[in-house]
Amino acid sequence: QVQLVESGGGSVQAGGSLRLSCAAYGYTYSIGCMGWFRLAPGKEREGVATIAIEGTTNYADSVKGRFTISQDNAKNTLYLHMNSLEPEDTAMYYCAATYSSGLSLLERNYNYWGQGTQVTVSS
Repeated sequence: QVQLVESGGGSVQAGGSLRLSCAAYGYTYSIGCMGWFRLAPGKEREGVATIAIEGTTNYADSVKGRFTISQDNAKNTLYLHMNSLEPEDTAMYYCAATYSSGLSLLERNYNYWGQGTQVTVSS
């Protein structure tokens, strides 16, 4: 089992920045890939960014050039650095982990999920 705990959400004005963190506990040695997803009101949950254990990354087109995913393997912590935030980025952000290393942005490919952290961007 793997437990994921997100932190770092909040409210920010458009153009601002936030950094999300996700601490992983338990059998983390089995994780092949971790990612960030978001769920906005009235929309389906979408993959934002993913990173494999060796550091390869994949991003949704909507966040390329603005968001950066990173990880500290020694601390079992995942990060999402979000810059140039837009009101359309407002959502609940979830951390997820999978045994696969395929850099998928599809939620069905992920085995473990955190509880989420809210990000609100005002115009």
